Formats: sequence, structure tokens, C-alpha cells
Amino acid sequence: MLSTLRADFRIIFERDPAARNWLEVLFCYPGLQALLFHRLAHWLHHVGIPFIPRLTSHIARFLTGIEIHPGATIGQGVFIDHGMGVVVGETAIVGDYALIYQGVTLGGTGKQCGKRHPTVGENVVVGAGAKVLGNIQIGNNVRIGAGSVVLRDVPSDCTVVGVPGRIVYRSGVRIAPLEHSNLPDSEAEVIRALVDRIESLEQQIQHLQGLHSPAKTPVLSDNLAAQNGQLVQESPVCNLRDKAIQQFLDGAGI
Repeated sequence: MLSTLRADFRIIFERDPAARNWLEVLFCYPGLQALLFHRLAHWLHHVGIPFIPRLTSHIARFLTGIEIHPGATIGQGVFIDHGMGVVVGETAIVGDYALIYQGVTLGGTGKQCGKRHPTVGENVVVGAGAKVLGNIQIGNNVRIGAGSVVLRDVPSDCTVVGVPGRIVYRSGVRIAPLEHSNLPDSEAEVIRALVDRIESLEQQIQHLQGLHSPAKTPVLSDNLAAQNGQLVQESPVCNLRDKAIQQFLDGAGI
């Protein structure tokens, strides 16, 4: 127990550049305080003492904003950063040196008995607001992007982003746990592929129209053409790569 508490304390200095001294960490870090309460509540729950473990976790929730059921198993060196709104269910298992941010839920998806909460491996990073639901397995060294909703098993050494969560493999690439900007944008990649496909089809259509159309009427002006003795405005060619789409694909404003 003492080695576990020491690891919980030391990991904060390794992963939070704002941690300056032990007094500040001990009294001003709700993630550490919630884990201290949980270690006690989990031991009481394990030995079969009724009511007191849940009361202890409820007091911790009131003081820190972090709700961890006494039955949850939390490994050593786990860091809950900021922590407000974090919920960890009764049968959840969190591996060693996991990093959990505010608003994260490790919850269930129904009222079934038995194991109904996720099992999170070692060195996992769960971004702010992410929801990991159900009796699923999250492998080691997984990174879950902020706001993602994970409903299926995730193998080790990959990244999950989106709603629902999509797995993006990063084989052979080592990413620091605090590099939150180094996350793939799978939705933008799909939209970019669709835009490229649409533009390719438009070019094919224009080419086919050019092969089968009769001789063109001489252009009277830039966008005017003669039709039945009257001047009509020609519709400009639609270019999907306009400013708004390009800004979205490039991540403007993010």
C-alpha cells in the first residue's frame, strides 16, 4: 500500500509541469485526494465492511468532484488530472500509470450483474470528456482522444478518436502522453477523400460532355451565352475546394 501511494504521488511531478512542491500537490490536487480516499474505501469494501466504503466514496465525491466506486480496482501511479466529473464504475479496472482527465466516464451500458465496466490497461491516456462504456478491454499504451465514445475493445498501442470511437493504429510511433495535439482527424480524412472523389467524377463528366456536345456558340461575354435569341447567364462551374471546405480540412479554428 505504501509503495502504491508513493507512486500515486510521484507520477504527478512527472506528468504535470504545474506541480511545484509536495505541499501544493498534497492539498491542492483533487485527483490525488480522490485516490487516497479510494484506497481506503476499496480496502474496506474488500474486507466486507458494509456502508462505510460507499460513505467514504461519497465524501470523496463531495470534496473532489470525482466519483470512484469502492469496488473499482485502480492500479498504482494513476494520475487523475483536474478530475471534475470523473466517474469510475464498480467493476472497472484501471491499470498502472494511466492518465485520466476531467469528465471521463468508465461506465456500464445496462443493469446486468457481474463485470459490466471497462478494463483499462497500463499507460493508457483517456482524454477529457471521453466515455468508455461496457465490459470492454482497452489495451496497454492506448490513447483515447477527448470527447470520444468507446464501445468496443481496443487493442494495445493505438489511438481511438471520434463518436463512436474509431481505431487508428500508430505502429512503430511512440507518442508522449501529453501531446494532445498529435491526434489524427479521421473525419477530416474521410471528407477529404470524398471531396477528391467528387472532383474526379466532375472532371470525368466535363470531359464526356465535351466529347458529345455540338459546336459551342461563340461566347458573348465572360458568363453570357445566346439561347433562342436571348442572353442567359451561364452557371459557373462548382469548385468544391472552396475556402470553407479547405479551412475545415486544414483544421482552421481548431
